[in-house]
Amino acid sequence: MEDAANRPSKLRVFWLWIGLIIALDQITKVLAIVYLKHDSPIHIIPEFFNLCYVENRGAAWGVLAGSQIFLISFSLITLAFLFWKKSTLFGALRGGSFIFTLLIAGIIGNLVDRIRLGYVVDFLDFFWNRSHFPAFNVADSAICVATLFLILSQWVHDRHNAEATQVKASEAGSQ
Repeated sequence: MEDAANRPSKLRVFWLWIGLIIALDQITKVLAIVYLKHDSPIHIIPEFFNLCYVENRGAAWGVLAGSQIFLISFSLITLAFLFWKKSTLFGALRGGSFIFTLLIAGIIGNLVDRIRLGYVVDFLDFFWNRSHFPAFNVADSAICVATLFLILSQWVHDRHNAEATQVKASEAGSQ
């Protein structure tokens, strides 16, 4: 059983990490506004990666552009749902707290932009030849990394449970 004295400490660490990720997200967005908004893209890796300024008025890939009230509402509902179902969704998963922290920080980071600016600032631009991946930011990165880890962690969890079920079934069959 978890020691109750450790709970406030874990909660502080959780909010500290969320604050750090949101701060990094917001600082990099301010830097993008200051240094990239009125200039040409900065070529970091030729033919692969630029820093550029993009105002994303929608969700991923600009979907639902101009629907800020809906996107703000959806973000708030998603945050409430994730907090409500935290134990169910992440409790049994290896790295569940890490995944949860990245998701919350990413959602809040972009939510701050939507409320403050009416759009999300993106500035990381990866491309190959003429094919560009949609520009993104630190908050988007946190959400994508969390999603990747969620998929992998769930896969490992399900695989472990399936193996445990097979062992129990074979033990019951041998008796």
